[in-house]
Amino acid sequence: MQNTIPRWNLDSLFTDIHSEEYKNAVASYTKQMDCVDELLATADRFTREANDNFDFPAWLSSYLKAYSEVNATGGTLTAYAYIIYSTDTTNTEYMNNLTSIEEMNVRTQQQELKFSRILLSHTKYLEEFYKRFPEYEEYKFLLEEIIEDTRHQMSPQEEKLASELQRTGGDAWGRLQEQLISNMQDASGKTFNEIRNDAYSSDATVRKNAWQTEKQLLQNNRIAFAACMNNLKGETVLLNKKRNWAQALDRALSSSRLKKETLDALISSLEDALPMWRKYFTAKAKLLRKTGSTASATAGTAGHEGLAFYDLFAPVSSAKEKEWTFEEAKKYILKEYNSFSKDMGNFAKHAFEQGWIDAEVRPGKVGGAYDEDFPKGHQSRILSNFTGTFSDVITLAHELGHAYHFSCMKGKSPLFFHYPMTLAETASTFAETIVKQDMIAQTEGDEKIKILELDLQDASQVLVDILCRFYFERSVFEERANGELNADDFCRLMKQAQEKSYGSGLNEERHEYMWAVKSHYYSTGLDFYNFPYAFGQLFAAGLYAQSKKAGAEFAQTYAKLLSDTGSMSCEDLCRKAGFDITTKDFWNSGIKMYEQEINIFAEYVNGSA
Repeated sequence: MQNTIPRWNLDSLFTDIHSEEYKNAVASYTKQMDCVDELLATADRFTREANDNFDFPAWLSSYLKAYSEVNATGGTLTAYAYIIYSTDTTNTEYMNNLTSIEEMNVRTQQQELKFSRILLSHTKYLEEFYKRFPEYEEYKFLLEEIIEDTRHQMSPQEEKLASELQRTGGDAWGRLQEQLISNMQDASGKTFNEIRNDAYSSDATVRKNAWQTEKQLLQNNRIAFAACMNNLKGETVLLNKKRNWAQALDRALSSSRLKKETLDALISSLEDALPMWRKYFTAKAKLLRKTGSTASATAGTAGHEGLAFYDLFAPVSSAKEKEWTFEEAKKYILKEYNSFSKDMGNFAKHAFEQGWIDAEVRPGKVGGAYDEDFPKGHQSRILSNFTGTFSDVITLAHELGHAYHFSCMKGKSPLFFHYPMTLAETASTFAETIVKQDMIAQTEGDEKIKILELDLQDASQVLVDILCRFYFERSVFEERANGELNADDFCRLMKQAQEKSYGSGLNEERHEYMWAVKSHYYSTGLDFYNFPYAFGQLFAAGLYAQSKKAGAEFAQTYAKLLSDTGSMSCEDLCRKAGFDITTKDFWNSGIKMYEQEINIFAEYVNGSA
């Protein structure tokens, strides 16, 4: 079967890093950055001299054109450098090339900082700019966003010092957490990550033993983990105060292009749905109890109806899974894409035919899956590791969804290719939902329950565990603003968060050390790297519900929505598409799909022998 699984074709990008075309692209990138530096120097000189002859609108027009070219070339080179490395990670040439491109990108980051300050000091000229250069009217949102972000910067000297100190401060604490996790082993030499993977084992005893070992390893290192979390969050609290952010959540909302009222509506809908999810957890606990598939002495019994934490990912069926060939996966995805939209189906067909997919499993290739988009030729490349499971089919549909999202932005400036994390998973999750819902509808009996439960398992992690992480991080920031925190404090806050979210859905066998595991808590730039996942999951589910109501005509609305994701706030984007995300109604429409699945699952459990 491996011989039928494709590798991608990169010829329409570059044939090799030694080719003249690639060398010319690197040289062009440098020249384009030189041009941007000259423009920035001109603006800086005129600003310092307070020269009335400085035509800022004309300068801004030239700058946006030049910087758009930098983004296109830099984006293409960065994506290419990464994808060739990711399929041959032991190739030192590829590794050095990637490092070289990343070092070049540091220069563009410095240019962005300089531009933001120039823009802020010349805001009074923007109205004239839009009148004289109406073709840049659509850039208004991006420029206003840059201005607002700049208002939350310290002085250039302070920002530079903070950046330098962060390498030995917050970043260093984050690296220590990674190093602790990656080097922990049990008595037999099994790594911590291997132990965590045992949560998916079909052997109930293996799952429980892994949970016990994992907690013990984390407890053994609790002082170090707590120091990492305490000091990193302390740094964030201090810098947020210096940058005039009232709280960390405000900064996260700004980067997500989301209003507080929208987040409140989303969180409220998630909270309203918690009894529904607890129904699912207790039904799964009951099923595992009936089939003798749990090592818990109490889970699924009177007074302990909830699921044991280590059974959250337990498989509910031992039935042999169908093995898919890549050709079968391709035909199935094309059928499902076409069932929603001919445009989406034609795009996927083009991606398969043009060799945009590398799905072969081989040494030196990274695991997992991703989509990389290239401004050059407005094309994408998709990496996956196809082994023939239905999960692999879902993954392929997911990554093709990302690529379709990018295809909808064709014709726009590269400056609009950057959209917030809240919207980044829209097209991929929507594509995944189409495939999953079709498979659930066409299967029966144990096979149907197995696929349905996998969908619920994934969704519950995004809509319940993510809520738990949100509660935890919010409480950490609230308490850290008032003083130091230790391991006991973090365990206490995690227990409270799990009780508030999972509640009766879990029995007494829980995991108070989950705060030590999740790397997102330990990143200086990823505060509240949780609610955007819930947003993306329910946003896609809500769109799916809308598509079922509107029928075939929704496909055009959907494609236009995707094309605008880099151009406006989440609220304006949805309002333009005809729905309101500031109220619970939209979010509830997505939750209803999972409610129906849970009812089917619970009925199956209650009716099974």
